[in-house]
Amino acid sequence: MTHKAPVQWAVSNNLIGYEAAVSAMEARAASIAAGEAGELIWLLEHPPLYTAGTSAKDADLRDADRFPVYRTGRGGEFTYHGPGQRVAYAMLDLKARGRDVRAYVQDLERWIIGALDAFGIDGEIRDGRVGVWVDRSRPGAPREDKIAAIGVRIRKWVSFHGIALNVEPDLTHFTGITPCGISDPNLGVTSLVDMGRPVTLPEADAALRAAFEDVFGRSTETAEPPIL
Repeated sequence: MTHKAPVQWAVSNNLIGYEAAVSAMEARAASIAAGEAGELIWLLEHPPLYTAGTSAKDADLRDADRFPVYRTGRGGEFTYHGPGQRVAYAMLDLKARGRDVRAYVQDLERWIIGALDAFGIDGEIRDGRVGVWVDRSRPGAPREDKIAAIGVRIRKWVSFHGIALNVEPDLTHFTGITPCGISDPNLGVTSLVDMGRPVTLPEADAALRAAFEDVFGRSTETAEPPIL
């Protein structure tokens, strides 16, 4: 479903602290709900950190002293954010987009899959496993790796948090947690660069924007949101 007004599109080129980002998201979401601001997609990178969603289990934090850990109100379990990972925070008005949270999450999946397609990667979804996966199996060695995470929160029918696409993060940083609570040795984590695609963040951003417009409608560039 398209929206009549273009979605504002902002990119931060410096590392943004997690608490500052959440404060900015919450303020913007409240303004959207009040009809005082337009929808916004905010692309950024965080310094290395772990976040725990509402379903996170303490046992899945393997190395609590490695990076800062933030408890957050988004859905999901533990995940990692850090340099080389493109986080896209989506502050969208779901009142104008059908009031269907499941359909919204499916649209986020379609967005990621569309962006991956620009680099010749077949992104797939799996029942019971949130996010977007790639099949890296070889004869006699089944394997699937997660290339993008999804975690959302809805307040007054406005979304915030969003998606995280692994472009070129340090994949060893994921070992401090059980990502999304999945410990199966045949299920791992990958990135565009790990899969042999030497993609830069600006190139990933361009693919994300084109795929976003295919799914959600037009976007327009704007200044980055205020960081407190």
